Amino acid sequence: MIIRDIKIFSQNIQKNNLIVNVILETKYNFDIICIQEPSWTTIHSLPSSRSCKGKELVGIPNHPNWLTFSKNLISVNNFPRFVTYINIRLSSLCFSLWKDLLNHRDILLVSFFNNNDIFYLINIYSDYSQSALKYLKDTKVNIQNLLVMTGDFNIRDNLWDLLYSHHLSQSDNIFIIVDCFNL
Repeated sequence: MIIRDIKIFSQNIQKNNLIVNVILETKYNFDIICIQEPSWTTIHSLPSSRSCKGKELVGIPNHPNWLTFSKNLISVNNFPRFVTYINIRLSSLCFSLWKDLLNHRDILLVSFFNNNDIFYLINIYSDYSQSALKYLKDTKVNIQNLLVMTGDFNIRDNLWDLLYSHHLSQSDNIFIIVDCFNL
């Protein structure tokens, strides 16, 4: 399968799983859905030999028409703040999650093959301290064929919001990162 156009939908859902379920049900004409701030909730209680109450299975919404990519939940207080869904009609492109190239809690790097070339996309959630952007700016990684870097950068700036009166130095970091990746 060779694809020429990829339709990507990206949204911060502010920990509302109802919105994720609606998006997964209604955005089937998209190829990739990038979500920031999903709600990691208890899905089920599993039997446990240590506790009568069982052990909680914590996760994010899944859907049969979408492949789900996210980093593992490390702890209840240190959960990933993004998830990427790939439409199953693209599963022959062999999507893969890369944890070693960009190892940050709030950055998800996914690759796929198209016409014998490997391509990448990045889903980012940048908190108010901009730790993900600082990590990307300071990390020297050579990623060729990065198609898109999307997410919630949590930066208001007069460069893209004419109603906002200030320019922030964090905005300059975005431009430095974009230049490094030739986007």
